[in-house]
This record gives sequence, structure tokens and C-alpha cells, in this order.
Amino acid sequence: MTEINFLHNNSQDQTFLLLGFQGLYSYRFLVFTIFIIVYILILCGNVLIILVIVSNGLLHSPMYFFLSNLSLLEIVCTTEIIPVMLQIILRNGTRLSLSGCLIQLYLFGTFFATESFLLTVMSYDRYLAICRPLHYSSIMHFRFCCYLVLASWTSSFLMMSVVIGFLSQQDYCRQINTIDHFFCDLVPVLGLSCSDTTKVKMAIYLLSPLSVLIPFMFISVTYVSIIRSVLNIQSVIGKKKAFSTCSSHLTVVCIYYITLYMVYVVPTNGSSLQVKILSLLYTVITPMLNPFIYSLNNREIKAGIKLSLNWKIKREKVPK
Repeated sequence: MTEINFLHNNSQDQTFLLLGFQGLYSYRFLVFTIFIIVYILILCGNVLIILVIVSNGLLHSPMYFFLSNLSLLEIVCTTEIIPVMLQIILRNGTRLSLSGCLIQLYLFGTFFATESFLLTVMSYDRYLAICRPLHYSSIMHFRFCCYLVLASWTSSFLMMSVVIGFLSQQDYCRQINTIDHFFCDLVPVLGLSCSDTTKVKMAIYLLSPLSVLIPFMFISVTYVSIIRSVLNIQSVIGKKKAFSTCSSHLTVVCIYYITLYMVYVVPTNGSSLQVKILSLLYTVITPMLNPFIYSLNNREIKAGIKLSLNWKIKREKVPK
């Protein structure tokens, strides 16, 4: 990875040793194969959703525009984490430069916050569709959707720039800093600093509610309104149809915040293995499950996949 220009000159040659899964080295080829398969499933599942949405005109709506951005986010996020993790598995650990570690942390934090914002935007979209259907088309036009997505990405990049800016000014006590993890996460990197971390922690305490707590509260409020509106629908079929439009998103939101709570709130009693297993939930398992959740619980996505497959079969049968 290239060096970033805001690092101290005397820290350029410092490295971070990622230990990864030390106890599984004897089974490294099996573990490597499993994660390669998982990575392929993540790429194929999310790319398939993007292609189906782009190629099917019936899916050119705000909800699926946000979903395609979420799938793109899952692709780039796992691509930033899993290849390094595969290298760690084969080598029983790997080294990253200080700048490389901070770049990985910067990208991971940005993608993590962007997912929170995109899930919030998607909940607002479902709120308007179910609770304010007469105003939906006038509010959720394409330009406004683009602004929401752009704001999600831009705000995440800016917030992480502040954190990394303070973090890059820290002094690290050792030339080789050991991290018992499979990627450069904020807590272990900050724990290796031997200088005053007040500014970094203050930035984290101020920015974390903006990227996690406030979006969670907004999503909760919108879904309370959605559930009330669905319960007021007289027809049973109408209730099922209304709930089906947001069930996939609600499932993904629950998985996202439950894993977030388990990783960063539930005490781990100092167990590095427990931290790694919980970290795998939101870095690997959740991105793999999301395409299945949206495809299995969504009639339009399943219909789009079938339509794309039928079009491909018919095209292959056409004589050349």
C-alpha cells in the first residue's frame, strides 16, 4: 500500500504484525478454502443483485437503487478485508506498514459508517412508501436519491478523515506493533499508542453517535410508524404486501445492529478468539447473507433473476 503524506517521518518504517488465527495454522488450507468460497459467494451474490437491478426496468425505483448501492458497498468492504485475511491465514500472520494499517482502518470505518447511513436512507424510503404514499413520487425522485447516497458516502469519508487525522499523529512505542486480529481495527490500533489519546477518543465519542446512535434511533422511529400504518390496513393481503416491501430491509437492519452490539458493547472478558469470531459476523458473514435475504424475501428480485435467466436461455437458443 502507498504511504500517506500525513504520517510522521520517524514513523514511516514502523510496521503492524497481524496475527490472525494462530491456533488454526495446522488447518490453514481448509480455512483458506472456506473463506475463498465465502468470498466468491459474497461477490457473486452482490454482483448478481446489481446486474438484475440494472438490467430490469421494473426495478428502477428508489428502493432498488439504494439496494444496489448497499450491494456495491458489501463488495468493496469485503474486498478490503478478506484478501489480507487470506494472506494472514497462509502465512500465519502478515505485516502492514503504519500507513497501510491506517488506510485499511480508514476504509473499513468509512464503509462501516456508510452502511449505517444507507440503511437509514432505505428506512426513510420505506416510511414514505407506506406512511406517505401520495407524497412518495414527489419526494423520492432520482436526483434526491443520488443526493442521499452521495451524502452517505461523503459524510462517512469526512468523519473517518478526522479520526485518522488524529490517529496518524500518535506515537507507537515499538518498531513492530503486534495486533492479535485479522485486520487493523480501531481499538487494538489505539491500544498500541504510547502517547496521549485524548483527542482521538474525543473525536470517536463525538462522531460515533452521528454514524451509529442517531441512525439507529431514526430507523426505530420510522419502523414504529411503518408498523402502525401496516396494522391500520384493513385487508390481510394488503398487510402482507406492505410488510413484504420492508421485511428484507428490517432483517438486514436487525443483523447489522445486533452484530454491532455484540462486538463493541458486550464484554469479551479479554478473549481475542471471541473478538475475532464476532468480527467475522459483520465483516464476512453478514455481507454473504444479505444477497440471500433480499433475493429470498423479495418477489421482485426473484422475478428479475428468473427474467434474466430466461432471457439468457432464449438468447443461447437463437441460431447464429
